[in-house]
Parts: sequence; structure tokens; C-alpha cells
Amino acid sequence: MARSGLELLLDDVAPYRGARVGICCNHTAVTRDLLHITQALSAAGLKIVRIFAPEHGVDALAQDMITVEDEGDVTRVVSLYGDTEASLKPDAAMIADLDVLFFDIQDIGTRYYTYQATLGFIMEVAATTGTKVVVLDRPNPIDGVSVEGNVVNAGFESFVSAYPLAVRHGMTMGELGGFFKADQGIDCDLEVVRCEGWHRDQWLDDTDLPWVFPSPNMPTLETAGIYPGMCLFEGTNLSEGRGTTRPFHLIGAPWINRERLADLATKGAAEAGLTGVAFRPASFEPRFQKHAGAPCHGVEIFVQNRNAMEPFLLGLVLLEAVLREDQGQFKWRTETYEFVDEPIAIDLLCGSAEARVGLESRMRPRELIEGWQTQQNDWLERRELYLLY
Repeated sequence: MARSGLELLLDDVAPYRGARVGICCNHTAVTRDLLHITQALSAAGLKIVRIFAPEHGVDALAQDMITVEDEGDVTRVVSLYGDTEASLKPDAAMIADLDVLFFDIQDIGTRYYTYQATLGFIMEVAATTGTKVVVLDRPNPIDGVSVEGNVVNAGFESFVSAYPLAVRHGMTMGELGGFFKADQGIDCDLEVVRCEGWHRDQWLDDTDLPWVFPSPNMPTLETAGIYPGMCLFEGTNLSEGRGTTRPFHLIGAPWINRERLADLATKGAAEAGLTGVAFRPASFEPRFQKHAGAPCHGVEIFVQNRNAMEPFLLGLVLLEAVLREDQGQFKWRTETYEFVDEPIAIDLLCGSAEARVGLESRMRPRELIEGWQTQQNDWLERRELYLLY
């Protein structure tokens, strides 16, 4: 039986009785019986004085890049996703009076997913206040073996690329905490309560721990599985399916010829050696965000073998297909993205300009992947020091 770090903490909370406790969490911080961390720790007699809310909020009500406000009075909820870049890090005064800050959020194993950046930022501030940070670990839900993509280059840091990680990093939050401390020099007082019964090659549904959707557009584990590549469409003027029941499985725009795009994607996948996925010509109407209320045409992605699939390559193959299908209306997203104006969104997501420039110059997706092999090998060697399972 697998057990989360939260469940193991609840076996013995005696060391923290009488302590002033802070928690950074969202709605995924639950036991197998779906009891939330705030209820569980309160019932165990701990004094929770402050809760820190990551992007989307404690209850994940806010869509991506939507400001989350502070709330509460007795137990104050402090937003770590306000309307300025400075809001991404807690004010030192909000941490300095705490004896311990528990961190419990389900990650999905992808660099762009901002919860791991929030952990790093909390650790940076806690290093200045002397506050202990305790990560209550959970499995990497898309396995802790598979690693894909390049590492963030200097000058391309942002909230979606805050630390030099590979795109699909293959680590848990607790392991990332160790990496941030030792490799990145964030010398805070860190403890990791390891989860039990999870093996690195397992996806979350190979365990008996519950999947709680960790953000509004991450409804299923399969969505998390394709996210390392499909999030790249946030850096374009195509809809990535937000505002539908199939976010990241659907991509498209009003001007696209869906049959041609599906054909190009299928041929591109074959040429790149991408297996485990298939494409269906599809039309959909997003209810919000890009092209809200307009019929969009594109493809729907079907996962046939999640262990054979290479999701980052999938994203590159589909970007190549869109560029080939383009009739002059495709554009890279140039609006401010995660508080950054330059570099543009696609370069922030990719951690460099290499993918965008390569695709524009007709480099093939597999060529790009092979060009990053040295970076990926370096990442595998670097992260080895911090693996706990």
C-alpha cells in the first residue's frame, strides 16, 4: 500500500504540538480518505496560523494566470499568485513568525507546472528567516523514471522556468526540494517526509492513492501525461482546449483545416518515431480564453500507450504540423506571459529559443530532441544525487 507524506506525518505529530504552523497547499493535500491537510492537522491538535495559496488558489477555482487574492482573518490565507511578479514569493514577515511550514501539493512532473517553482521560492525566503520547511512528499504521477527535454538556459527564467530543470524532470516535490537546497544553494532548514510504497516506474494509478485534479485544466492523469508537450501550445495563438472538457487533448483554431492537420500530425509522428498516440480531426468551441465562443478546428489526441509515448516530442510534432498547415494566420504568443514581456512565451516554456528557431527553420522534431541529448544526460546525472526512491 502506498502512503503519502501527509499520512506518514499524521502517524506522529507530537514534535509539532505547540508550534506555530504554516501550510502551503491546495485541494490535492488529502489523505487516501480525502481528508484535507488543514482538517487533519487541526484534528491532530496542531495550531495552523497561516495558509499559503499557490497559483489557482487553495480550492483551485482560478484559471491559469488569474490573480488569487488574500483571504481569511483567524487563519489567514496568503496568496502566492497576485498581480505582480513580486507576489510569487511570500513576504518574509509572513514566514518569519512560523516555527514550521508544511508544503503539500500534488505536482505533475513537468517544469512548466508552477507548484515546484512555488516550493523553491518559499525555500528561498525561509532561508532568510530560519523557518523550517517540511515537504510532505507524493509520487510523481507520470512516473519518476522518464526524463525529456532540454534544461532552462540563462536568460530564459520565469515562473514556468524558474530553475534549471529538464521539461519532464522525473522527480518528486521532495526530491526537488533537495535539489533546490544543494544544487541551487537555497540553504533553508529542509525536511522531507517521504511517501511509502511508490516505485519510480509507477504512475499514480499504479498505486492506491487518489488522483485529485491539481488545477482547473488538469482533469485526468492522462492529461498530466501529455502536458509536458501540449503545454507548448500556450505559447501560440491556437487554443489548447481550455474551456472544453478535453484541455490539452484538443488543439485548434478557427482557420485550421482539421483533416489536413490530422494528416500532417500522423505523418510527422511516423517520421519522428513517435508512438503511443493517435490523432482525430476534431472541432470544438472553447467557452473561455483563446477563441472563446468560436468554432475551432484541429485535432484531438488519443493516448494508446502512455509508456511508449514521448509527450515532449508529441508537442513538437504537433507544432511542426501546425506550421506546415499554416495559411498565414499562425502566430507565436507575444503578450506578457507569467509577468514577462521578453523572451516570448514559447521561449520561456522551452527554456531557450532553440525549439522555436529550429521549427521555423524546418528542423525536424527528432533532430531537436537529439540535439538536447547532452543536456538530458547531464540532467540525469545531476538529479541522481537527490533521488529518494
